[in-house]
Amino acid sequence: MSKSLFKDFAPVTSKAWKQKIQVDLKGADYNDTLIWKTNEGIDVKPFYHADDFETLPEVSKSKATDWEIAQSISVASAKDANLKALNALERGAENIIFHIEDENVSVEDLFENLDFDNVSIDIQCDFISETFVENLQAVMLSAVKTARPQKSKIHIHTDIIGNLAKTGNWFNNLKDDHGKFEAIVKSTHQMSVDLSLYQNAGASIVQQLAYGLAHVNEYLNHYLNNEIANEAKQSLLITFNIATGSNYFFEIAKIRALRLLWTTLASEYEINPNCRIIATPSKRNKTIYDYNVNMLRTTTECMSAILGGADVVCNLPYDAIFHNTNEFGERISRNQLLVLKHESYFDKVNNPADGAYYIESLTEQLTEKALDLFKDIESNGGFLSQLKEGTIQRKIKECAAKEQADFDAEKLVLLGTNKHPNLADKMKNDLEISPFLKIEKRKTLIEPIIEKRLSENLEINRLRNE
Repeated sequence: MSKSLFKDFAPVTSKAWKQKIQVDLKGADYNDTLIWKTNEGIDVKPFYHADDFETLPEVSKSKATDWEIAQSISVASAKDANLKALNALERGAENIIFHIEDENVSVEDLFENLDFDNVSIDIQCDFISETFVENLQAVMLSAVKTARPQKSKIHIHTDIIGNLAKTGNWFNNLKDDHGKFEAIVKSTHQMSVDLSLYQNAGASIVQQLAYGLAHVNEYLNHYLNNEIANEAKQSLLITFNIATGSNYFFEIAKIRALRLLWTTLASEYEINPNCRIIATPSKRNKTIYDYNVNMLRTTTECMSAILGGADVVCNLPYDAIFHNTNEFGERISRNQLLVLKHESYFDKVNNPADGAYYIESLTEQLTEKALDLFKDIESNGGFLSQLKEGTIQRKIKECAAKEQADFDAEKLVLLGTNKHPNLADKMKNDLEISPFLKIEKRKTLIEPIIEKRLSENLEINRLRNE
């Protein structure tokens, strides 16, 4: 049908819609009945209209068709990790995230037969070493076959403030960490920031965005005031590691807001306005009971990441919190992404969320609220200062406690756990690793930010009664 039917109908204003709704409510209060008040301080309306915008939003730069399917691999043995990576690539993975614990691992063995011309690699280390990074780059450059190797095919994640926030300590000490970090940034023209810690610890979306922006601003303040600025201003690439939760539309808007916030901050420093975003499903809402529901949770969380415009999506196996790494769990998690990419039309439209008034409104509000919080952090000493004072930790704890109270009161539902549980489900003999928070008494410079799942206390009580 070529004839447009919309011309036959007069446009309806948002005011007219609201008046119609008021009539249908038959005296019930509009705000109390239909407005959803969130922990982010956003009042979600029952409908959104073009009237809500002074000007229609611009088309976003993120492309949902460009995302890569990632496989995360912990490196205990370089040769074993290499074989696992090659197998994952054969079976659909497009990006490999190597998590390296020991700097003595053989990079040559780890990278053997990897096609750097067609595969991107992310390196996440539990240490900081300038020598190790130099070796990584040398081996990678010698492995590429093109005449003009693409350095961007390998991404090295070094986040000294993220390590401080997570562990309470520097890798070595403040001076040594900063010196090595500066050398690595100068060599690679790359920085990374881990926002997933804040989400997994219970921070609100506004907090995640503001803390991530303040986190990276600490680096920019320090390192772009020296010689790095002249060499790497336009080529500097920032990678944000984020965790996506189950609040579907809010998580789409979160990723879009992160790009807007980064563009705003980058313009102030006159540096590369583009960033790279790696998204992984949250651990906070995952459960050990009725664990197959985790697959549904990770599917929608990956969908949010894709529609929000993440560059790389790395799924979380449904049993990752209580089983050792296993082939079945990893295959299922990878296949979820393959189905989304090749069978669900997620590869057909570049900007599927653009123009959706609800998502556009959420993006705008999250951006504004995060920017306000970011400015407040900066006016009160900056992120690192507030981290050392314990302000960031306290704010996250307050938000996490509120979310935990909602879970305990069944206002926040995890199906199969605090709602409609299968009481015949037994897990005591199926736990290969502990899924619960462990507190180790050790000396730290600051209070670490602790990740904790919502269902832990409930699960502990159920296990005791099995």
